[in-house]
Amino acid sequence: MAEILLFHHAHGLTPGVRAFAGTLEAAGHTVHVPDLYEGRVFEDLQDGAGYAQEVGFDTITARGRAAAENLPAGLVHLGFSLGVLPAQALAQTRAGAKGALLLHSCVPVSEFGGAWPQGVPVQIHGMDADEFFVEEGDLDAARALVASTSDAELFLYPGDRHLFADSSLPSYDEKAAALLTERVHGFLAGVR
Repeated sequence: MAEILLFHHAHGLTPGVRAFAGTLEAAGHTVHVPDLYEGRVFEDLQDGAGYAQEVGFDTITARGRAAAENLPAGLVHLGFSLGVLPAQALAQTRAGAKGALLLHSCVPVSEFGGAWPQGVPVQIHGMDADEFFVEEGDLDAARALVASTSDAELFLYPGDRHLFADSSLPSYDEKAAALLTERVHGFLAGVR
């Protein structure tokens, strides 16, 4: 079973993020879910994104790194949208990472170093018409990552919803979330 460090999105640590973690725990995985927003949860995505900008994306990433400090090296790093920043940073820079799951976002590999680390598998999930994923460069970054390593997979789902895997948000898409969850379980089953 895998040990997972899961980072929430710009709304904060919502019930849907906790439920997703619970699904992974029910399958036998150990899941750590730090609160990068120190207790704040935002109903509106723009308010949450505004808070992240105010605090600073470097601070959000630093909080994620701090959450990993007392955990073993052999983690799978999982991020929902904004949470991809610390998840991808740790997967690329912290020795011993077992994998990365990047949901609703992807950052250019150059942001955290020169290349994706050899032997660290990664899955990227997003909707094919999600304005944040497609128009803000995440899809391009995901395709570049997949082209750079045989350990990467990109899964595109039909639709325009951003946080479609969070069951507590209006953007939730049950069918797409079920398929994403199935693929995540498959990925975790292959982690060594």
